[in-house]
Amino acid sequence: MLARVPASSANLGPGFDAIAVALTRYVEVSVELAESFSITSKGYGAGLYDDEHHLGARVAASVLGHDRFAIHVNSEIPLSRGLGSSASLALAAAAAAGSASPLDIATEVDGHAENAAASLLGGLVVASVDERYGIVARSLLLDPAWRFVVVVPDEELPTADARRVLPNEVPFKDAVRNVSAVALLIAGLARHEDFAPGSMDDHLHQPYRMSLLPFAQPLLAHLREAGAAGSCWSGAGSTMLALCNERTSSGVAQEARNFLVAHSVPGEVWELDADRRGLQRS
Repeated sequence: MLARVPASSANLGPGFDAIAVALTRYVEVSVELAESFSITSKGYGAGLYDDEHHLGARVAASVLGHDRFAIHVNSEIPLSRGLGSSASLALAAAAAAGSASPLDIATEVDGHAENAAASLLGGLVVASVDERYGIVARSLLLDPAWRFVVVVPDEELPTADARRVLPNEVPFKDAVRNVSAVALLIAGLARHEDFAPGSMDDHLHQPYRMSLLPFAQPLLAHLREAGAAGSCWSGAGSTMLALCNERTSSGVAQEARNFLVAHSVPGEVWELDADRRGLQRS
């Protein structure tokens, strides 16, 4: 079976570990029964982990209950860049192996649900893992006018490192500011005319992570100055994301490229749409 799922960008500023959007970069995983285990890979991560310890192979083996299969992974999603590579790979591998609950498996791998939920459902989602109700995921309205400029540095930033700098407690006023911001953000993403300046501002995680990537704060400001409605870290980084529309997207993307060159930050800039289909199996 072949499964194809999109990348995702989580948090979108204030929606920490809660909201995410699926983006038009993909990972494909095929799993076929065989006499013995084999793995091949293409794209990002190709050849780095081509053995039974590969995340996709481990997920497929856990679903099938054995290792007599051939798995192929073809990924357009860079690793450790804040684009949901682990969640999307786990989701695709579980689906390709025939799992009836790939979201559960991908959430267990990732430790939180929003990336996997976006890759599963497509579009904009809100998700949580509740002790009483389990995984809860819902689709949210997303205005088709929105485009996403995605700035992907070559520098990796493992999620564990980005989480290690977060505090155990935050000031009450910062929590309140994030609640207000994320509510406004959801309204603005649903209808671009309602977007409120500052609704992508965050006070729970981004300020504490800025020291990990010295270019992040000036880049985010530059994206807004170039015409983006808002800008934020994509997940735990190192990718930065700008919220744009058809009119502003190309200009913001070019300014992002100019910034990378001027500040000697190797990387790529993509102009992406939201993926609206999510998981596809064939």
